[in-house]
Amino acid sequence: MAPALAAALDPTAYCETPVYNPDLCPNMIAAQAKLVYHLNKYYNEKCQARKAAIAKTIREVCKVVSDVLKEVEVQEPRFISSLNEMDNRYEGLEVISPTEFEVVLYLNQMGVFNFVDDGSLPGCAVLKLSDGRKRSMSLWVEFITASGYLSARKIRSRFQTLVAQAVDKCSYRDVVKMVADTSEVKLRIRDRYVVQITPAFKCTGIWPRSAAHWPLPHIPWPGPNRVAEVKAEGFNLLSKECHSLAGKQSSAESDAWVLQFAEAENRLQMGGCRKKCLSILKTLRDRHLELPGQPLNNYHMKTLVSYECEKHPRESDWDESCLGDRLNGILLQLISCLQCRRCPHYFLPNLDLFQGKPHSALENAAKQTWRLAREILTNPKSLEKL
Repeated sequence: MAPALAAALDPTAYCETPVYNPDLCPNMIAAQAKLVYHLNKYYNEKCQARKAAIAKTIREVCKVVSDVLKEVEVQEPRFISSLNEMDNRYEGLEVISPTEFEVVLYLNQMGVFNFVDDGSLPGCAVLKLSDGRKRSMSLWVEFITASGYLSARKIRSRFQTLVAQAVDKCSYRDVVKMVADTSEVKLRIRDRYVVQITPAFKCTGIWPRSAAHWPLPHIPWPGPNRVAEVKAEGFNLLSKECHSLAGKQSSAESDAWVLQFAEAENRLQMGGCRKKCLSILKTLRDRHLELPGQPLNNYHMKTLVSYECEKHPRESDWDESCLGDRLNGILLQLISCLQCRRCPHYFLPNLDLFQGKPHSALENAAKQTWRLAREILTNPKSLEKL
């Protein structure tokens, strides 16, 4: 691991008071059991209530989005809605917060393009015609630049125009409107929810060069079978603004597609108490770390769970009885990252997930997270009020 990354992921380096060490606790097992009891109670009461409320919101929001996308499809059949419900979840839908969602709209026919990932655009890649003679064969011919790149921004611009027209025509036009002043396609629904709709290509069976270092050779997690599953699952290329390209030449930014690993990350975090741990972290974030400047989102929590899996690679480390230890480790890690002002993307460590966040907001979040961690550690019963 690179020294800078190791420093950013050292939970003891930045804490003002000594880190809790369970070996110093005279009745360690009883203390751990008490914390796990209160965390499970918190999960069953607060987390499940959050999940139920979000599930209800998702159903409401997806009715509106589906109606808008049907209108888009009538105008432009290349943009076919891929928002389908399967096993009580919608494919391509990500919960950013209880009021903010992203819907990934999968596009067809990436076939005539090569995926180019040379590391010059952190967190991004480009799609280039495999053969100039195939230009006219592409479904997306008018979005191909003179140099043969499929422009993410041109596709998004066209999609934005279509969605704006669809919003005016759809049956929910009284409760939905476009969010202005952004190149992203965002809908505000009932003045309460914001949904970003992002055109994307699904890339299965290939793995980006910028993530070729994964898995790290000296770490036994997640094991060869799971690695093969994750790499076969692949990744998505999203047409959205890339913060890592801010200030770069506009043509590169215009052509670039953002790498996203949502399904791979979900697959990695199966088993043991991993999902329960993430659910508790999301609930704590929603209730206590929704701060000015929006320094933290649920994706930061998901990323730190993946790093915690690497630090604790054995399945026994994720038994229910270890829930308290894993949660404490992640909260301390979060404090460290906030104080370093750096949170590396799990698969793309050169990409900093805190890039562009105000330093004062990160400092404030570090203080708030420390208060939260200290409260949970020293008085697990306080979870009843958190």
